[in-house]
Amino acid sequence: MLENIRIILVETSHTGNMGSTARAMKTMGLTNLYFVNPKEKPDSHSIALSAGASDVIGNAHIVETIDDAIEGCGLVIGTSARNRTLSWPMLAPRECGERCVKEAANKPVAVIFGRERTGLTNEELQKCDYHLYIPTNPEYGSLNLAMAVQLVCYEIRMAALAQQEKQEENASSEIDYPPAEDIERFYVHLEQVLNESGFIRPKHPGQVMSRLRRLFTRARPETQELHILRGILTSVEKWAKK
Repeated sequence: MLENIRIILVETSHTGNMGSTARAMKTMGLTNLYFVNPKEKPDSHSIALSAGASDVIGNAHIVETIDDAIEGCGLVIGTSARNRTLSWPMLAPRECGERCVKEAANKPVAVIFGRERTGLTNEELQKCDYHLYIPTNPEYGSLNLAMAVQLVCYEIRMAALAQQEKQEENASSEIDYPPAEDIERFYVHLEQVLNESGFIRPKHPGQVMSRLRRLFTRARPETQELHILRGILTSVEKWAKK
């Protein structure tokens, strides 16, 4: 899913920002990087600042226009550091992360970051479905490019992890667990075998069964697993009779 999310940098001036962006992306599991008409091509400085994310730099797409970068995308989000005269649907970083993960399941998604000094133009922002605004301190809202990318990538990763956790919960809810009466029959069977084998002494049973109940309650065997346990007990009984 994360591979379907593009981070796009427009007319980046400093190659160091390319490397720092690649590092910010890779730490959050994103690797699909686009450069739109960069002032300089990635160089040794960008590789050095990528700090181990040189593969993200090496596989980055260099294109001439934003249209080339967002081709095929079902959702395009542009970052904006200031209010514009023309209002546009806005997203906070957390909403951006959630929407990106949801949309990336079906089509590529693009998050566009503008020039270091001037950001994106109004014309470029109008190519976007949403504008992303990071609510920084109004008295000091200075975020460099890599910081902004890191923040957005973090929210995307958190949204992806939340979705994965939800899917796992849904999967676990589909597991077939045995009814309470089958569990009780298993305990009766287990106690019977332990008594017959001499493991539990009738005069001094202690808390063996209570502890075993606690053990299996923690394990919460599925229906098939309970069948296996019952089968083991039956096999032991047959062997003992021989």
